[in-house]
Amino acid sequence: MATLSKGDKAPQFSGPNQSGELISLDKFKGKKLILYFYPKDNTPGCTAESCDLNDNYQSWLSKGYEVVGVSPDSVASHKKFADKFQFGFNLIADTEKEILQAYGVWAEKSMYGKKYMGVLRTTFVISDEGIIEEILDKVDTKNHTVQLTKALDI
Repeated sequence: MATLSKGDKAPQFSGPNQSGELISLDKFKGKKLILYFYPKDNTPGCTAESCDLNDNYQSWLSKGYEVVGVSPDSVASHKKFADKFQFGFNLIADTEKEILQAYGVWAEKSMYGKKYMGVLRTTFVISDEGIIEEILDKVDTKNHTVQLTKALDI
């Protein structure tokens, strides 16, 4: 599993979005990117986080940031999730968990004493030159935009 730090080059990624269109890191060259990893579509925490970012999406765009979500859910699941909440940004379906592993967010978790593999909710802010500027691994799902704004001092 990758362990990434601020200042590292962001790993390349490519995967289908909710419309089946291939989205890759190269698409964002020259733009800043908020790349957030979340466990599952239509669950309370993931919905709160995604809706918070979507509610502030135009503000992020005006500051020069694009937003992309990644989870191991399917394209069809992402389409339902994105349509239901009218997300303006891409959700990448990483069913093979290749992007999750490249970013070090597919790991063993524990709930009620039971161990299982899952997504570590994490957000990476990537510069317009493809360098990781910030990593948030303790995400406040309801206030993620405020949390990011403070971390980025913008």
